[in-house]
Amino acid sequence: MESAVEELMPRLLPVGDCDLPEDFDPSVPPRTPQEYLRRVQIEAARCPDVVVAQIDPKKLRKKQTVNISISGCQPAPEGYSPTLKWQQQQVANFSAVRQSLNKHRNHWRSQHLDSNVNMPKLEDEEGWKKFCLGERVYSEIDSRSDNENLGIDYMKVGFPPLLSIVSRMNQATVTSVLEYLIIWFGEKKFTPELGRWFYALLACLEKPLLPEAHSLIRQLARRCSEVRVLEENKNEEQVSALNLIICLVSRYFDQRDLADEPS
Repeated sequence: MESAVEELMPRLLPVGDCDLPEDFDPSVPPRTPQEYLRRVQIEAARCPDVVVAQIDPKKLRKKQTVNISISGCQPAPEGYSPTLKWQQQQVANFSAVRQSLNKHRNHWRSQHLDSNVNMPKLEDEEGWKKFCLGERVYSEIDSRSDNENLGIDYMKVGFPPLLSIVSRMNQATVTSVLEYLIIWFGEKKFTPELGRWFYALLACLEKPLLPEAHSLIRQLARRCSEVRVLEENKNEEQVSALNLIICLVSRYFDQRDLADEPS
């Protein structure tokens, strides 16, 4: 077998018979070129002919295929296209929010969270959806039920993106949670809870964008434009929120091909 291997893979540095001491120990650092080459030979002989990688399927992401669309956003419905002045003002406000967040991040990160705030693990997609949107939205329960109960149950209505929460999220968590919520938004309706979290996560997203984040925010803007067109009653507050997300993605994060044409 060894001779066959040598025929397929000729030695780059042939090693002839060399006088090695009887006490030669291949486990200690080599002291001469001959000892080094002999040690390489011994290590190569110990390598198995076939190696199989031990892969834990649980660690693989659920969706390995990324569908990239080069199409832009759908135009805003007639009468709902934001003005250029409005878009510029939103970008300025958003920039100020990001600067303030970065400046005070360490302060907010040091604040103690309430005992009922249990942030899910990075890979817990369903846990993050429930955490951000609440049991009612996640389970599509009528929000008018249990109105007689006083106080706010954040497990039901979702935790808002408080500075003490988002300041604890690193870029991997920000990107993952953004992906989880965009996946949700791809099949569900737009809600105020979703809008607040999208705004907060975009504010936490560092520039320059990583390729994954770049693809995600473009997907988000296109989905917002689709929902905006399909909005039957044209709720002005909701259309304005969708316009805002499209504006930030296109004009702050420099995805100009997705921008709304000024009305």
